[in-house]
Amino acid sequence: MGDWLETYRGTVFRWEVDHNDHFTVAYYFARIADAGLGMLADLGLSPLDTPTTDCFVRYQRELRVGDVMHMESGVVHAEPGAIVLGHRLFDTGAAALCTTVEQRVRVPAALPPDTARRVDARRVAWDGPARERRSRPTGLAGFRDSARDTVKLAELDVSGGAALSHYIHRFSAANGHAIASFGMTPAYMRGEHRGFSTFEFQLELGAPLRAGDLVRVRSGVLHVGSSSLRLLHVMTREPAGEVVASLEQSGVHFDQDARRPAPLPPPLRERALGLLLPAP
Repeated sequence: MGDWLETYRGTVFRWEVDHNDHFTVAYYFARIADAGLGMLADLGLSPLDTPTTDCFVRYQRELRVGDVMHMESGVVHAEPGAIVLGHRLFDTGAAALCTTVEQRVRVPAALPPDTARRVDARRVAWDGPARERRSRPTGLAGFRDSARDTVKLAELDVSGGAALSHYIHRFSAANGHAIASFGMTPAYMRGEHRGFSTFEFQLELGAPLRAGDLVRVRSGVLHVGSSSLRLLHVMTREPAGEVVASLEQSGVHFDQDARRPAPLPPPLRERALGLLLPAP
């Protein structure tokens, strides 16, 4: 096995925290994109030829304002036409693992020999959590509108498509509308010192979004536990309705004072159960 490569080192800035007072998930994805570019450069691959097709992210420890962090990356798996990059994000000050990421990128079916050798040399022993493949609805019956806007020039990355973080900004906004539909409104969360804290993302990407594209997101509830929730957000390019991305988001009803999950109040849980999507 090869050595891990450091691909990012930085900090959590004041403007990057959310209403739970911890690092916003979209900014995690900005760091993931940085780490991915660093890893691709080390492998001799161009970001123009290696679009991300999916990411599996597991959050294990929160980061807060001013925390210092770094990421290290390697190759988890390689197959014809795709490579899975593994990233580990650490709270540098506490020497603690915070987040693991599996980022799948599309690559040319036949890699140049030098690149293939670099890929083999960067294989690492991956001990990230297993990715659970769950059944999902095949259509959009029961989904509710949760976001709608247009892609801005400032949102594009070096590939010319929308950056990973801007997909997540939209999905985060969609999640806010989705949970408000059963009572987890901003007013409720401010008044009760509660929030929705994500612990797992499964992001899948299709054809890239470009500047000027009209975007619509629809969301549905997949699971309701005593404190946990799982939602599915589907992003389409309008007016054709082409699916360009989806995000399965797992999180908890979060006590902002105790910094831990809290049971859903019965009225909210009953309303959330009433919005469950039909089993596929």
